[in-house]
Amino acid sequence: MRICLLASGSKGNALYIESGETRLLLDAGLSLRGLKERLATIEVDAAQLDAILVSHEHSDHCRGLGPIARGLKLPVCIDPTSLTALGNKTGALPVVREFSAGEVIDFRDLRIETIPLTHDAVATAGFVIESREGRIGIATDLGIATRLVVQRLQHCRALVLEFNHDEILLRDGPYPWPLKQRIRSQHGHLSNEAGAELLDNLLWEGLEAVFLGHLSETNNTPQHALSAARNTVDRQCCCAPELILGRQESATICFSV
Repeated sequence: MRICLLASGSKGNALYIESGETRLLLDAGLSLRGLKERLATIEVDAAQLDAILVSHEHSDHCRGLGPIARGLKLPVCIDPTSLTALGNKTGALPVVREFSAGEVIDFRDLRIETIPLTHDAVATAGFVIESREGRIGIATDLGIATRLVVQRLQHCRALVLEFNHDEILLRDGPYPWPLKQRIRSQHGHLSNEAGAELLDNLLWEGLEAVFLGHLSETNNTPQHALSAARNTVDRQCCCAPELILGRQESATICFSV
């Protein structure tokens, strides 16, 4: 499998996963034009996509859902309550395949395990995507890393984990206090420290890459996020995964597992 964070942050999120038979877009926070441009940088034709998988209904994950689905004639896999919450924001979607977090989706050569997360959307899901090559775990937009999250994300060859904010930068930053409380709550976003703690529970000898996702442009820096992840990895002797920063303005490298 190949994995690439096409965009990651509060202005838009999209993740590309490719297996032997499937090209999957996870979340659609880019415009159709923006998506095509980001995919082109990794030498992928958007017309080759097979489906869109949606984690939750917030605009930074669904802003381009309708135009992308219609423009590329793609089926959309989404929780029905998320679809209801979107209302008429997406317009008509070509094909909808509904799932509830906790269910398993079989799609072509992929087995997609969905995981309920504690983010403040009507229904937020993380994912473990498995093919013959192994498992990829994705958990961004979560207020806390529950025991279920830790359990389900074990033994992945690559992980996409949330490192949203530095606690001190958030505390001393410009956001109004209610927004700071929301971000720090059990239904907000993981701090660098919490993301590193989750990573600590998921390290094993088969882990090859960790993508650090959903970094706040206001309350975090790449250096803060990388330092937290590196400190955790350096304390362990079982593995040394590559650490890859998700960015808002450009796609990451493609990592193959």
